[in-house]
Amino acid sequence: MGMSSGGDGELNSEINVTPMVDVMLVLLIIFMITAPMMNTGVDLELPQVAASQLEDPEGKLVLSIDKNNRIFLGGTQVTWQDLQVKLSTNERLKKESELYVEADTSLPYGSVITAMAVARKAGVGKVMFLTEEVDGSALTTRLGELDQAPGQTKTK
Repeated sequence: MGMSSGGDGELNSEINVTPMVDVMLVLLIIFMITAPMMNTGVDLELPQVAASQLEDPEGKLVLSIDKNNRIFLGGTQVTWQDLQVKLSTNERLKKESELYVEADTSLPYGSVITAMAVARKAGVGKVMFLTEEVDGSALTTRLGELDQAPGQTKTK
């Protein structure tokens, strides 16, 4: 608080907001610069199913496997050999004991099962899959494509 210029010795009880506005503008600029950089993720083509949306998958730990069989834990690439150690020492997994798995739709089934087995061995109690939501007609089209997949024989 500063002294009033009135000369009678009274204190000025008004708040000087200029420093607070300066700090807020600096924080706004920092946020505007760093927000686009925080958009990390793995480029995947997820399987499409008619399923309900999860409440908050961004707040959970996600294990991603891309079409080149590279594995990412929370956006950070790890090797298959280091995966069990990374999962077993992860603080979030120790607390929540649940892991979300997202894998490219063209990935072999064995890779996803291997990742799930490593997660179970590392102590993960709950493994869940992330997919993209699709309407009923697109799902029917996809089912038709799977029925016509080469190398499969139809039984009567």
